[in-house]
Amino acid sequence: MQRDGNTGNPSTPGGRIRNRRRSTEVVPDVGKANGGNLLVDDHNKYRSMWIRAHSSIWMIGGFIFVIYMGHLYITAMVVVIQIFMAKELFNLLRKAHEDTDLPGFRLLNWHFFFTAMLFVYGRILSQRLFNTVTSDKVLYKLVNSLIKYHMVICYSLYIAGFMWFILTLKKKMYKYQFGQFAWTHMILIVVFTQSAFTVANIFEGIFWFLLPATLIVINDIAAYIFGFFFGRTPLIKLSPKKTWEGFIGASVTTIISAFLLADIMGRSRWLTCPRKDLSTGWLHCDPGPLFKPESFSLTGWVPQWFPWQEVSILPVQWHALCLGLFASIIAPFGGFFASGFKRAFKIKDFGDSIPGHGGITDRMDCQMVMAVFAYIYHQSFVIPQSVSVEMILDQILMNLTLEEQQAIYIKLGQILQDRLVGIIG
Repeated sequence: MQRDGNTGNPSTPGGRIRNRRRSTEVVPDVGKANGGNLLVDDHNKYRSMWIRAHSSIWMIGGFIFVIYMGHLYITAMVVVIQIFMAKELFNLLRKAHEDTDLPGFRLLNWHFFFTAMLFVYGRILSQRLFNTVTSDKVLYKLVNSLIKYHMVICYSLYIAGFMWFILTLKKKMYKYQFGQFAWTHMILIVVFTQSAFTVANIFEGIFWFLLPATLIVINDIAAYIFGFFFGRTPLIKLSPKKTWEGFIGASVTTIISAFLLADIMGRSRWLTCPRKDLSTGWLHCDPGPLFKPESFSLTGWVPQWFPWQEVSILPVQWHALCLGLFASIIAPFGGFFASGFKRAFKIKDFGDSIPGHGGITDRMDCQMVMAVFAYIYHQSFVIPQSVSVEMILDQILMNLTLEEQQAIYIKLGQILQDRLVGIIG
């Protein structure tokens, strides 16, 4: 989403934020009309636009490179983004004086963070890790044990952190410590609950990660450009520089882009094939009916005015329209929520790691909302709901020992042989 024009002295209640760059801008009165803050009336807009464009080019270039490298590298990128988001959010309520009096207390936040990471990614990637090591007996047994006791390990780590927190409670600082404990858990819910869906989308096929993420970027850029040149009517007071012209222009651009990009991305095996393990090799798969083009003959006046007699459309393009509609109408509310959140804490941005954009969290507000929708949509309307051979095999490999798998193999062979004899007889 676009960056807000409303800013203020970034001080938090009760203390100073450590390692944060302060803004000298003034927070406008949210109760007043916000027309004076529109981008079209901003005298420094061309300088801001150049800084923003320069950073965007670097980010897009790096993003394309990571996509080219594959699923594991995309997952690593998501993990890095999560760490930066957590750091920015941890610092939001950080108080320098209290932290000085509580040595090691900040480390507790990261203990809970990495415990949550182990739990979430362990559940998502366990089957793919299992598929990667099946050829090695030692690793197979080790991974099988880790998967079997995964929840026990994670719970033990959490309980260790819980006991650590209780043992570090200090008189006259209970309120701050319990506030930090609650804030840490809220961050874990916001960051991991939503970003876990992002990783799940990646391994269902890069397409289901790349298209939603790209649509948010397109909507962001289009809203900025339309608001930059044509914005006159304020949209919402939480974000003074957002306008109806930018919102409508971005919506139309995003929906059209969704339909066209789905056709381009849907013809690439690298983007459409799901990854069943944690290897980095090339993928070969049946793309499925969604990614097989269907031809439609054009009739009536269309062939008279245009040189096309028929058009080829991928069925997934119709699904892409739903993603584009969500990205243009619903996902921006993630940005509005972030704007209100920043106003509550009287800060301009969550961080300053990206010139012209703010922090990582400022760039991920709408992406988080979009990732959850893309996963739910894919699971509800794209993946067949019936039980498949692959699902049964995954359960067998995950939950049964090698001896039990061999027993099933022998028993199934006997059953099939008996049925075959019965049919012949």
